[in-house]
Amino acid sequence: MSLATLGAVFAALGIATGAFGAHGLKKRLDAEALGWWSTGALYHLLHAVGVVALCGANPDPNLARAATLLLVGICVFSGSLYAMALTGVRKLGAITPIGGLAFIGGWVLAAIAFAQGA
Repeated sequence: MSLATLGAVFAALGIATGAFGAHGLKKRLDAEALGWWSTGALYHLLHAVGVVALCGANPDPNLARAATLLLVGICVFSGSLYAMALTGVRKLGAITPIGGLAFIGGWVLAAIAFAQGA
């Protein structure tokens, strides 16, 4: 499966998780947990769209690496927030910044690739 396809699938999942949080979890989670879920869904969707955009920009290998880092970031950052919201296990928040670093690394790598003419 191509990175662009994965990005599109992750975008669809981002919309679904956001809607699930807003409608399906609204009465089951407290405000703090809903906030974690909402943040996870927002970053999930934004970065999934970023993956699609990076894949459409140019078949440059560094852009593919950047897109891969964004996908890793979605799994770790958003995934840990989703898990924390559903379980209440706050220790899961300790790995959230690793996903954030993957997001930052992906965008920095994309910026370098674009600066080099990608």
